[in-house]
Amino acid sequence: MKKNDKIKLTQEKKEYMIEAIKNYFSNERDEELGDLASAMILDFFIDELATEFYNQGVYDSYVYMNDRCEDILSIQK
Repeated sequence: MKKNDKIKLTQEKKEYMIEAIKNYFSNERDEELGDLASAMILDFFIDELATEFYNQGVYDSYVYMNDRCEDILSIQK
């Protein structure tokens, strides 16, 4: 994933994530955030951190598939 590729979310997922951020701040930090502040936090995570999560998922998938391919090769006669 290129640095300038932005992860696209459906409106429903964005709304869910914004609510999750608001709930986290309310429950864990006793802070009430509005929709705008929560959306800005979400945008920060998408812009600055999402690529790292994506890349880790790609790497984990590669390792998993590589292990499975080795399993398949081990049954050769």
